[in-house]
Amino acid sequence: MIINTELEQKGNQFPNAVVNVRQEVDTLYFTTENNIILELTVLRDSVIRFRYGTRGILEDDFSYAIDPENHIGYNYLELTENKNFYIITTAKLIIKIEKISLQTKILDIEGNLINEDEIGFHYEESFPLGGNIVKMSKRSHPGEAFYGLGDKPVHLNLRGKKVSNWATDSYAFGKDTDPIYKTVPFYIGLKDKRAYGIFFDNTFKSNFDFCHERLDVTSFWAPGGEMNYYFLYGPGMNEVVENYTHLTGKPELPPLWTLGFQQCKWSYYPESTVKGIARKFRDLKIPCDGIYLDIDYMEGFRCFTWNKEYFPDPKRMVQELLDDGFKTIVIIDPGIKIDPDYWVYKEALEKDYFCKRADGPYMIGKVWPGECAFPDYTNPEVREWWAGLFKELVGEIGVRGVWNDMNEPAVMEVPGKTFPDDVRHDYDGHPCSHRKAHNVYGTQMARATYEGVKKFVYPKRPLVITRSAYSGAQRYTSSWTGDNVATWEHLWIANNQVQRMCLSGMSFTGTDIGGFAEQPTGELFVRWIQLGVFHPFCRVHSSGHHGDQEPWSFDDEVTNITRKFIEMRYTLLPYLYTMFYEYATDGVPMLKPLVYYDQADVHTHYRTDEFIFGNNILVCPILEPNSKGRRMYLARGNWYDYWTNEVLEGGRELWVDADFDTIPMFVKAGSIIPRYPVQQFVGEKVIEELKLDVYFAEETIKSQVYEDANDGYDYKKGRYSLRSFKLTGKRNDLTIQQHKSGTYETEYDIIKLNLIGLPFVITSIKVDNVTYDLNNLDKKDKYLKLPKGFSVVHLIG
Repeated sequence: MIINTELEQKGNQFPNAVVNVRQEVDTLYFTTENNIILELTVLRDSVIRFRYGTRGILEDDFSYAIDPENHIGYNYLELTENKNFYIITTAKLIIKIEKISLQTKILDIEGNLINEDEIGFHYEESFPLGGNIVKMSKRSHPGEAFYGLGDKPVHLNLRGKKVSNWATDSYAFGKDTDPIYKTVPFYIGLKDKRAYGIFFDNTFKSNFDFCHERLDVTSFWAPGGEMNYYFLYGPGMNEVVENYTHLTGKPELPPLWTLGFQQCKWSYYPESTVKGIARKFRDLKIPCDGIYLDIDYMEGFRCFTWNKEYFPDPKRMVQELLDDGFKTIVIIDPGIKIDPDYWVYKEALEKDYFCKRADGPYMIGKVWPGECAFPDYTNPEVREWWAGLFKELVGEIGVRGVWNDMNEPAVMEVPGKTFPDDVRHDYDGHPCSHRKAHNVYGTQMARATYEGVKKFVYPKRPLVITRSAYSGAQRYTSSWTGDNVATWEHLWIANNQVQRMCLSGMSFTGTDIGGFAEQPTGELFVRWIQLGVFHPFCRVHSSGHHGDQEPWSFDDEVTNITRKFIEMRYTLLPYLYTMFYEYATDGVPMLKPLVYYDQADVHTHYRTDEFIFGNNILVCPILEPNSKGRRMYLARGNWYDYWTNEVLEGGRELWVDADFDTIPMFVKAGSIIPRYPVQQFVGEKVIEELKLDVYFAEETIKSQVYEDANDGYDYKKGRYSLRSFKLTGKRNDLTIQQHKSGTYETEYDIIKLNLIGLPFVITSIKVDNVTYDLNNLDKKDKYLKLPKGFSVVHLIG
């Protein structure tokens, strides 16, 4: 760890007194007597970059994580000094740099301490490998909580944990296994109800200690690269996460069908099996939009090929599946079989696109095809070539999505299960060893795949999925959490992982529903479906070695409950799509842990199970067998029980009944929840009306509904529909106002309001100041049909 024993202190070097300060617009440089440089950049009033160089040198400034389209700018910047400190002031923060040590304190504009260095920046020369071991230690305070860091299978609150970031093939990982597939070196601190974030943009194996070794110190370090981190201030956790997502990038909108249900297995083959699975979904009327082909669709596991015995005419098959509403998604791995007759291998060999060892030989490792070579995706020329390889698969055969697996990169039968450290990479013109490139390898593969799928699926939108990722991968790809296990513990892990990924800028994430390894019971499968339909990416995936895992693989009761919850997801597609619009536009996470939803309530700081789906639906999965219900924490405010419409006051723990066919679900009072009819696949039906479930509240609440053509890029030209609603409830009346922006005209002309929880009997209704005939009101269910373009509806009791 950092400076804890006499031995560890040996070799550590520290900044000493500042001898020179200069400013270049938004960047300040502080140089010490011993030639350490602090480059401090004000990106926004609440986003500050700290970058340290030693021996008077700052490395070339390059990052895969930072979005090149990240828009920066601040409102105020002033540099002053007093006897002990240089003081940088923005519109939101005060940063104090200690003159004798470069140690830093960060305060809000009112002078409240947010974050401060303990020892601060220090380093060791790495004589065996070159470069520096860079270190940072921060003082922590009682009650301070920590969140983020991607899909770590641990408690949401990281206080007391010590973790590392090194993308690792982690088959059948368990609770507290570390590291696993993804590397997201970003965490959120919550102190005195104020939130901040730190993003340590260093692609070497990074390490984080959250008061594990010393109860009052949080630290992070890496065995190479720079001490380069971004400080992001809230004070709301929402502002921290949104700032981070703006910094590292937001995704484009996906096609709507990708938010539907998807079915996968290792492996569905031959064609008759694939068609049989598809037919069974339609026969049983279980909605499904995507079906996946794992590695067995290939000829000898060679990427970009088809096994003609199993799939004699893939183009015909893909089209026939599409005619029945199924989009085909195929797997592509990085390992390219060494075979002189294999066209992909020959091309890469001729162009010198494979990774090499330090002394010149190609990096060769065993994966599914046997001995393989591996493209260097950190080379932009290789990425462009790789993208072109999708012409036949996507552009001609008609595959609609690609999932990248084994891209940590995973190598079998070697220590560490990955490339040796001496493998060399281009790193976009910054040549380096695998120590630096390892954590970004999977992201750069996904990036190249995205460029290829996007090019050849055009004018449709692409779907790319990755197992390994580094910060910023969300610009190119969705993800899943890897090879989990069919156990109740893994159901708990799955719930935590997806919440954490949403906090870490990567909302379009899901798990292998039911577990990849081993075999779930029917009960476990149902409880996992009940959770998985509320994850942004919703896919069943399993290892065929352990048995079948389709919705009909258990018994009729399991099949019927599975259908019920998948149908629920399809009715909520406009709600889900609106969630994604907010994520893609403003960086709003699609799932929100309770601490994100209400950080001022200390009871939320250690809750792991409950989460907010979108903005208005609270979900609490059942995570134990033989449960008839559970105790849970209901967030502050008033909530409608989804199943009974009973109104409950939150801010307390309570028992909730939830037999086998239900889970605890609550809708925030005042919410307007949009719904579509059940479809077997997206686009099966013309949407003839938009149903809005209106949950009464005696206050003013805003909601919105985003829609467009569900695919294509016209939405970027303003051809979308964004309906903004404002609900104002009073004891004896209810007003709903609508404002629409965008030029897209929906297929439906009618909006149907489903009025829930009205505390009064309706005596009159006015729509845009015109009296509405009460005979048109559905008296039993209180449905109110309106033209979609209404501006104001006023109900009076």
